[in-house]
Amino acid sequence: MSYKAHSNIKVMELQKQTMPLSLQPIAKNNYEAVCDLDVAKEQEEYVACNMWSLVEAQFNSGYETRAIYTEENPVGFLMWVRESHEKISIWRFMVDQKHQGKGIGRAALQLALQEIRQTPDIEQIEICYNPKNPVAKDFYSSFGFTEVGIDKDNEDMLAIINLTNKNPKETDTI
Repeated sequence: MSYKAHSNIKVMELQKQTMPLSLQPIAKNNYEAVCDLDVAKEQEEYVACNMWSLVEAQFNSGYETRAIYTEENPVGFLMWVRESHEKISIWRFMVDQKHQGKGIGRAALQLALQEIRQTPDIEQIEICYNPKNPVAKDFYSSFGFTEVGIDKDNEDMLAIINLTNKNPKETDTI
């Protein structure tokens, strides 16, 4: 590895460590900015529209939405749903194309998982993703998600984090 490449990696690591990042509720003052966020063209098949997600959350109970902020700017979006008393599913997760590759997604998912774990009686966190997504499996497994199979519609891979000592195959996730 060249010195310049090594230096660039160090600078990126430093930026990742010092970048203030937070999850903020979606409200009147930021919903339009969240709706304007976009992924790259080649990622569009993997991510639902933020506007549609906000409509879903507005009219269904148990849906939680968060804008991912760096400093004062929304740069991404998360939505999770309490599917049962024991399970929360992360349904939406995206970082705007202009802000990808900076560690924002990794830091934001860590914050979301910390918040979800604070929910009383939660035993399982679930996420689903398109099995053709080239980075999803490794990314989510690095947080402790374990693949449990394709969903009942035969479209998405389901992966879970068990917050109890049960084996993932012993739980009803599909």
